[in-house]
This record gives sequence, C-alpha cells and structure tokens, in this order.
Amino acid sequence: MLITGATGFIGGYLLELFSFLNEKEPENNIQITALVRDPERFSERFPHLRGRADIDLLVGDLTESKALRYENSVDYIIHCASEASPHLYLKQPADTISTNTLGTLLLLEIARSHRARFLYLSSGAIYGQSEQEVFSEQDYGIVDPLDERACYSEGKRAGEAICMAYHRQYDLDIRIARVSHTYGPGLELNDGRVFTDFMADALAGRDICVKGSPSDARPFCYISDMVEGLLRILLSGDSGEAYNIGADSQITIAELAQLLCEISTHPISVRLPVQAISNPALRSSGYFNIEKIKGLGWECITSPKMGFAKMYRYYSTL
Repeated sequence: MLITGATGFIGGYLLELFSFLNEKEPENNIQITALVRDPERFSERFPHLRGRADIDLLVGDLTESKALRYENSVDYIIHCASEASPHLYLKQPADTISTNTLGTLLLLEIARSHRARFLYLSSGAIYGQSEQEVFSEQDYGIVDPLDERACYSEGKRAGEAICMAYHRQYDLDIRIARVSHTYGPGLELNDGRVFTDFMADALAGRDICVKGSPSDARPFCYISDMVEGLLRILLSGDSGEAYNIGADSQITIAELAQLLCEISTHPISVRLPVQAISNPALRSSGYFNIEKIKGLGWECITSPKMGFAKMYRYYSTL
C-alpha cells in the first residue's frame, strides 16, 4: 500500500490505522509505503513508527515528479497529498495544482504498472460556485480559472479528469472521494481555517472573534468518520465512480463559535464583527448529498458537539 501525504492530516490517520491493524493482527501483513517530503517531520509526528519493518519511508515531492522513483510492488495507492487549507494553498498555488495534476499522473503510471487500485482524495471545491445548497455527485458549478483559489478547485477537477482518463483508456481501478470539511486532533491550529482559529482561541481563553459572515455555514465531518468512509470507498466502492463523503448537515460560523465557547474550560464569549472580512473559501455554505456512500453502509455519526469536544480535550493535554 502506498499512501501519499502521509504526514498530512488524513494521510497520517490512514498510516496510523494500517500500522495499528498490523499490530493487532500481524497476519494482515500490510506493507505500507509512506510518501513524505520531510523525513524529520515524519519522525516528529510518528516517533513510535520509526524503524518498523512494515513501513517503508519514501522521501519525495510530487511537484518534482522526475525526482521520484518508486520500484516496489503495490496493490493499493491512496493519494492524499495536497494542501487543503486556503491559508496554505494560496501561498503555494503552483505546488498545489502540480500535486493534483502532475503528481496524480505520476501515481497513475505507478498504478498502471502494477495494476493497483487507486483512491484519489478530491474535494467539494470541485462543485464551484452555485446557487445550490445540497450537492450530489452529478452536480457541478462554475469555477473561474483566473481566481486565486482555482489552484485548488481546478487542480482537484483536473485530478478527477485525469483519473477517469486512465480508468477509461487503461481500465484502471479508480475510486474518487470528494471530501468535505474534516476536523479532529492533529491539525495545526495556525493553519488559517476558521475552526482551528476558534479552537486556538478557546484553548487560550480568548474571546472568539468572528471575522467573516456569522451566517456562513460549514458541514463538519470528524476524522474517524472520514477514515471509515474512505476505507468503504477503497474496499467496497465501484470502480470509475466518485463518492461524496462528509456531513449531510451544516452549522453556521456563529453557532460553531458559540459551541466552542461552551466546550472551553475558560469563561469566554463570542464577538461578532462590525464588518465581515472576506473569506477565501470558495462557497459560503452548502453540503453534500451522501445517499451514494450510504449505499456502502456509511454515515457521519459524530456530531459537531461531540467531535469538537474530543478535539478540545486532545489539545488540552498537550
């Protein structure tokens, strides 16, 4: 199994899961190759995984695909690599689109050589700007290719198109997961996303200042639900299909701020803006129709109240 973005948020959880399965039942014998850009970051995040015989560390950068060499046999490839925070991908737009296009091409050639099953982590950003509130897999909206955020949304769209081209021309086993807003322990609290900003305030005992529109809404999916959904797509999904995976309801930014005030052990309150600051997110609201992935037996079962409380407890112990 090859996992790209193995030191990232979702990729890291998948790495932990498969290594745990090997510990629990050694007969699984899952050989994991973790693609990382920075081996020191891997050692810092996963000191307990260093030196394990079931984990091979592949150091490389998908934005410099010519420098990456992969010669091991592989049955499954999970492509998680890509910046997902607007705060970060707006700083590295060329790297962001390269990872989702040139990097995806490189990985698909590896999949083609080994006839490996390929899971591509896409995003709800592919739906673009639309008046719709609920998005099914066959829907799509407008993306301005000249917009500064297009490096991510157009990159994900192109990544999906490349995957399907390989599926049709080479009969590769391709599955696409369109991932919604995912949260949980392990995220960097300074990555610029609204919920990490709010969490940092709640932990520090600062009043939570809502800078954008309080009525903007997000569908939040807890990381354990996300990982389960990805496994269901990988193992039980249909080849050549895309699946929405995320919460099928949303809460407003003001409601999220109030929720974190209630979770915090500090006496803090919400401060609403006099004038909202423009948010770099593609849409102000919208959530997924998840009927398709429900057909695989999956649901988002962790409520925001439960999930953010778990997240708060985790950071409180650091």
